[in-house]
Amino acid sequence: MDIFIEPDKRTLGARAAAEGGEAIRKVIAQDGACTVILATGASQFEMLDALVSEEGIDWAKVTVFHLDEYVGLPPTHGASFRRYLKERFVARVPALGDFVSIEGDAADLAGEISRLNGLIAGHRIAVCFAGIGENCHLAFNDPPADFDIEDPYIVVTLDEACRRQQLGEGWFPTLESVPERAISMSIRQILKSERIILCVPDARKAAAVKNAVEGEVSPDHPASMLQRHPRCSLYLDPPAAALLSRQSS
Repeated sequence: MDIFIEPDKRTLGARAAAEGGEAIRKVIAQDGACTVILATGASQFEMLDALVSEEGIDWAKVTVFHLDEYVGLPPTHGASFRRYLKERFVARVPALGDFVSIEGDAADLAGEISRLNGLIAGHRIAVCFAGIGENCHLAFNDPPADFDIEDPYIVVTLDEACRRQQLGEGWFPTLESVPERAISMSIRQILKSERIILCVPDARKAAAVKNAVEGEVSPDHPASMLQRHPRCSLYLDPPAAALLSRQSS
């Protein structure tokens, strides 16, 4: 895992977007098309702002999947990840090839999982942009995460720490209003990405970063599985990196 400590969130996001943008351009040049995964949440604001401004990307040749979505939440809700990405990314790039939306409020949840798993099957994922949760989750794979399941998308139960993070970031007015379940991309599917680029700012993520980078690979710290990925870049600000004994690579 390559670790980069940037002075502030904007620089962190710009560096991460530049790495990802370069990878996207190369894959389009080689293959004529590219598939990427985007994450959401407060940690991705600056990266997405920079990514939509990356020059030389033919977005018409890019397919975007996203990592997760709350079960039962309509796309009109302020915390909907579909809404987040449509507003912060899809609407800001010209002629995106495809955006595969997770319909968390689908009447047939099993059918929605089957649809998503069928759509992503066979796609070569060039870049996965992601973050790490305060509880060290990766996507919505809260501890203890399932490291063995092969299904690309799964239904998961959110633990209290995860739900409190969503409350603390201002997405919901009360803990009770935070959904208890979500559709999440699985750990194994995330690790199939050829390149993983993580943006993780803020002191509240410092313990999770230390566990992910320097702890044992364990389902109790789901993001620790990233230690086994051959091309993973972790972009931190100084508060997020404060507990690391290894400050850069």
